[in-house]
Amino acid sequence: MKKELVLLPKQRRILAQLGENIQLARLRRRLSAEQVSERANVSRKTLYEIERGSESVRMGAYMQVLFVLGFEKDLAEVAGDDVLGRKLQDLGLQVKKRAPKRNLRSGF
Repeated sequence: MKKELVLLPKQRRILAQLGENIQLARLRRRLSAEQVSERANVSRKTLYEIERGSESVRMGAYMQVLFVLGFEKDLAEVAGDDVLGRKLQDLGLQVKKRAPKRNLRSGF
């Protein structure tokens, strides 16, 4: 059974801002939605959803549109400067690879 994706309001705002930034970049380049969707090999509706910041659009579609607009390197930078992770590493803290298993009997 597929779990429903639930985003917090802050996460929705971030996606909406990303979508707006993508739309503004497209407009600055004077590219029509049809041109970008064709070059990215996505439907016009999918591009509309991306520009809205929809969480239902697959990551690959976002990547294709960002590539067409010349932002693929920006996406590669995400989580590149992991300040917290490096501090934890420097402190020598043990970070578990997996989250602890839930105890189904206690409900937690």
